Amino acid sequence: MTTTALLRELRRELEEGGLRGSFLVRDLRTGEEVGIDPEVEFPSASLVKVPLAIAVLERVHAGEIDGAAPVLVQPGGVTTFGPIGIARFRHPARVAVDDLVYLSTCLSDGSAADALLELTPPDRVAATLRAAGLVGITVRHAAGELHHTPVDRLNPDEGHLAHSLAIDAGTAGRGHRIPQLDVARASTGTARAFTDLLQALWTPSKIHPEVAARVRRLMSNNVLRHRLTPDFVSDATTWSSKTGSLLNLRHEIGVVEHSDGAMYAVAALTESRVPAVHQPGAEALMARVARTLRDHLRAGGVD
Repeated sequence: MTTTALLRELRRELEEGGLRGSFLVRDLRTGEEVGIDPEVEFPSASLVKVPLAIAVLERVHAGEIDGAAPVLVQPGGVTTFGPIGIARFRHPARVAVDDLVYLSTCLSDGSAADALLELTPPDRVAATLRAAGLVGITVRHAAGELHHTPVDRLNPDEGHLAHSLAIDAGTAGRGHRIPQLDVARASTGTARAFTDLLQALWTPSKIHPEVAARVRRLMSNNVLRHRLTPDFVSDATTWSSKTGSLLNLRHEIGVVEHSDGAMYAVAALTESRVPAVHQPGAEALMARVARTLRDHLRAGGVD
């Protein structure tokens, strides 16, 4: 199948599945890539925790921050479905900076991320990205704001109403009545920008090699492995990734490394038009699209 025909078929599948998607798969050895609307800007949700980890660890490496220094973290008080870690603690806790980076990156712990953002605020994270030559990713707010959505004001059995609002309250220009879904107010990124970030972590770049290696290890220990992982992990591959979820948004970025040395960066950013909290079909569909693009690229089918 030609690339044009394949992309047409995948777009059809996404449309029928109620998903709007932005995908990009890049061969990190050759630079060849294939994607679907990779320039479309999305609110990044928890994907922003990867640039945050880079920025904090660069400061640790430079001696600006002591990775062993304990930080007092207040309990998150989160009761809605999804968040884990300190976000659900009932009492304050003292956690070392290095361990906060682990919790933020591997467990997507919003309270840990907010504690790190107090040490390294959004403008410092943005400056780190610029210094590394990375563009297209914005960092505008604390991670805790991701949990202050209409879901907080609804009963547990009314989550579909918040998803209906998320689907219907957007504008043609990617604005939104919900601030966390408004690309002018939220932290944002594109599939291309996050693929560039992955390339900077897995190949030589302006990110310090020790910092890049640490972030790669963190992403390899990601505990949230229900989305793209089933289609990319095997005895002959490793999959290192970070997910991002917010209302009707479902994202994942990662790198699949094959035993023969091949490496592919994968970015999948999606929004659903289906007003439901749990959508395993959407998770499976976005994984299948990403895997199909990788398979096409690996087979040398780009034309």
